[in-house]
Amino acid sequence: MTAPAETVATLIPCLRYRDAHAAIAWLQRAFGFQKQAVYADGDTVHHAQLVYGHGMIMLGSVDNGSEWGRYSVHPDEVGGRQTQSACVIVADPDAHHARAVAAGAQIVMDIADQPYGGRGYACRDLEGYLWWFGSYDPWVDHADGA
Repeated sequence: MTAPAETVATLIPCLRYRDAHAAIAWLQRAFGFQKQAVYADGDTVHHAQLVYGHGMIMLGSVDNGSEWGRYSVHPDEVGGRQTQSACVIVADPDAHHARAVAAGAQIVMDIADQPYGGRGYACRDLEGYLWWFGSYDPWVDHADGA
């Protein structure tokens, strides 16, 4: 068996946006991400890293012709459906919800207390990706019922 790397986070979601520059600005404004690195040529973002606390997402421009791009689709290519989404732990879900709404996030599940603990909501970003934001922290809030 292999061991995980000794680093800040070993799991980093990766997304592709039609207008990656606009997405980077929007994700900062709506969700509070901070730009860590952006590698771009003109309108094309080859690779970007945005951080939120100890978490990170990586993103780039849609490129269906690249080797990696052939294996993924943009939400608008599959009727907005998704096979995965990001879950982000936030300190104040109500304030985060208000910020996202003010920036134009489409709320798909309104903010509410969750039966497993914490409070959260689900939304779509400016290009249709699905996100969950909430206060439930599985690292400290988990039940000992494994």
